[in-house]
Amino acid sequence: MEHEAIKSDLIDWGTKPADEEINEYHKAVKDAVAAQDDWWINLTDDQKSETERGLKDVDEGRVTPHNIVKGKYGL
Repeated sequence: MEHEAIKSDLIDWGTKPADEEINEYHKAVKDAVAAQDDWWINLTDDQKSETERGLKDVDEGRVTPHNIVKGKYGL
């Protein structure tokens, strides 16, 4: 996925209503970037596990292109 498509996908996802855990995750990443810190250490074990699972899915080709998902939901 090219940079702009990833950026657009993250913006779309990040602006949807989220539960408190997702909001805390976003804040941890934002704060770590601002502090030039390793944000990974601020994640919970569950968040790390889910991130690793997602990266494995990408590595193994279990992904759906952004334009397909947008089309599916009429976006």
